[in-house]
Amino acid sequence: MEENKKTEVQELCEKLLMDRAKPAREAALRHAAKAMDFAEGYKDFITAAKTEREAVDWTVTAAKAAGFTEFDPMKKYSAGDKVYYNNRGKAMCLAVIGKNGAKDGVRIAAAHIDSPRIDLKPLPLYESGELALLKTHYYGGIKKYQWTAIPLSLHGKIVKKDGSEVTLNVGENPGDPQFCITDILPHLGKDQTAKKLGEAFTGEDLNVLIGSLPLSEEGEQLYKLNVMKLLNEQYGLVESDLISAELEFVPAFPATDIGFDRSMVGAYGHDDRVCAYPAVQALFASEAPEKTSIVCLADKEEIGSVGNTGLCSEYLNYFVCDLSRAEGLEPQHVWSRSNCLSADVTAAFDPTYASAYEPGNSTYLNRGVGIAKYTGSRGKGGSNDASAEFLGWVRRVLDKAGVLWQIGELGKVDQGGGGTVALDISRLNADVIDIGVPVLSMHAPFEVISKVDLYAAYQAFKAYFEAE
Repeated sequence: MEENKKTEVQELCEKLLMDRAKPAREAALRHAAKAMDFAEGYKDFITAAKTEREAVDWTVTAAKAAGFTEFDPMKKYSAGDKVYYNNRGKAMCLAVIGKNGAKDGVRIAAAHIDSPRIDLKPLPLYESGELALLKTHYYGGIKKYQWTAIPLSLHGKIVKKDGSEVTLNVGENPGDPQFCITDILPHLGKDQTAKKLGEAFTGEDLNVLIGSLPLSEEGEQLYKLNVMKLLNEQYGLVESDLISAELEFVPAFPATDIGFDRSMVGAYGHDDRVCAYPAVQALFASEAPEKTSIVCLADKEEIGSVGNTGLCSEYLNYFVCDLSRAEGLEPQHVWSRSNCLSADVTAAFDPTYASAYEPGNSTYLNRGVGIAKYTGSRGKGGSNDASAEFLGWVRRVLDKAGVLWQIGELGKVDQGGGGTVALDISRLNADVIDIGVPVLSMHAPFEVISKVDLYAAYQAFKAYFEAE
């Protein structure tokens, strides 16, 4: 009797309750081989594309190889046509024209391709203590101490006074010099360790070491001058050219497998290029979707999506408007029938810092792509908060395609929080929800993701573009 009752309870549990862990483990093992293969291409991408400009360059090259052509707003496109729009080399849109075009709305996956980093100040070069250094201004939300005493590479573009341009990528190739931000030795760190963690390192302390030899035995500013002489000889630069430059210091190490089982990828810039890559690959695999499908790669998300390459700008809206008007449609009607997956990472549960998470509503490594109905902070401030109807549709699409997915929040309610581009796109009257890869050590110079979750993101975006 007791045995039958237990069986009845088990049946009800299976029918009515969720078991998040066991089905995820089974699916993770089932997809592991394909996930391992898919991650190899991603590791190449995340190592090569460490800045928003490099991510756009990589994607344009890959798009052309996949049959995409540069978008012409004066041209009417047909089903299956593949186009891309490059916005100032720092953001872009790609589209595959659907069988029904845009009349029933478009489908968008929007990721950002900027990441926290160390930028240069307008007048950065100085010398002190017989060393040459660069003054910096950090970009995005960082823990400053994480950026000291690690190898850095220099990336970016300089526009010289005569209008000519110089592209820099120093520190990535064998034989390149690298750079670093120094830290005080523990033997003399008494004052530093007595401070709170957030006060022990300031923005003005993040000075990059770039040289230690004087130009000659006598003279003024000999250390600074020696560096400028080398830059002038190699690139034709003078100090004033650094005023019109976008130069970024990023970690110099490549992506690598993590763990004896090689199940994870460690790299700089997973947030958010780990969502950009599978979204682009999913679009490449979409030959003729029912609705026009778009991938938007945005800049400036880490500082509020500002500027004309961030999604507070209108470039995505203009792109959809051009596609709509080419079909004789009113853009506002297209937008009101459209939807979007805001492809941004979420925080993976970290047992070492379990007190910051609510375990029952967290996302975990190897449980698949993470859905967040809302982001924001505390009382959902700055959140899109997707509707039940759209979340229900997304669930059905992912389940039908056999995609491994999970749902969660960004830590405990009062612990903090963060935002995505979902809010900016929802202002255009489209349905939007956040979906992305869980990340450990988010915003650190070295972040960790699961290969299974990366592959699940690709499957999710592909299912979304191909859904009826």
